[in-house]
Amino acid sequence: MAKTNLVELGNRVDSESKSALEQLLHIGAQQMLQQAIENEVAEYLARHQHEIDENGHRLVVGNGPGRARDIVTGVGPVQVQQPRVHDRREGQRFTSSILPPYLRRVPSIDALIPALYLKGISTGDFSDALKAILGENAAGLSATNIVRLKQIWEKDYQEWAGRDLSSKRYVYLWADGIHFNVRLEGDRTCMLVLMGTLADGRKELVAVHDGHRESKLSWQEVLRDLKRRGLKPPPELAVGDGALCQATPSLTR
Repeated sequence: MAKTNLVELGNRVDSESKSALEQLLHIGAQQMLQQAIENEVAEYLARHQHEIDENGHRLVVGNGPGRARDIVTGVGPVQVQQPRVHDRREGQRFTSSILPPYLRRVPSIDALIPALYLKGISTGDFSDALKAILGENAAGLSATNIVRLKQIWEKDYQEWAGRDLSSKRYVYLWADGIHFNVRLEGDRTCMLVLMGTLADGRKELVAVHDGHRESKLSWQEVLRDLKRRGLKPPPELAVGDGALCQATPSLTR
């Protein structure tokens, strides 16, 4: 194959891989914001559930789903739907601290979502990270809300990361480490990402692990985990660099 064709193939693979990751980030951003808003409304209703009128009816109740809104983020438009609240107390009304009525744009979240989704960080750190995403509007996120979000996202990731791979047959695999400027710990966070192409041409995200830089030991852990979950047939072509090349025998032993 000519050199120019190899360069074009590499650029196309890189573009398609980024597209798949961007789609994952977009879905994660939408789910995180939606769950945070629903938790905020649920806590507001629970906090005022004992306030009733002379007929014994609750003064603060849910009033169905609100109109969907598009919020512009660093990963593109994200659609969220805030539940409506009917507050019959005089001079009182529910106003979301996470999603103010006229908010149409939030700061970029493309660098934080992977770290939030994959890291089992403390409640305090999670709150700080969400504030970095949503700005000071995240002040309405209570400790209980943070714990719920952490449990939901961590459970989703653990289920995905532990899925059975015995039926998968990847023809091509691409692996690389992605470094983020966000410092949630001492060193910059490094995500070890593995993309695969099935025989029918469909591309899948195979694995995403947090690693210590791009060390041989970190890549060995990723590859051995794939083997434990049943990934056996070797690909026709695997593309990687650095410490990954030293760790590759872990998948065949």
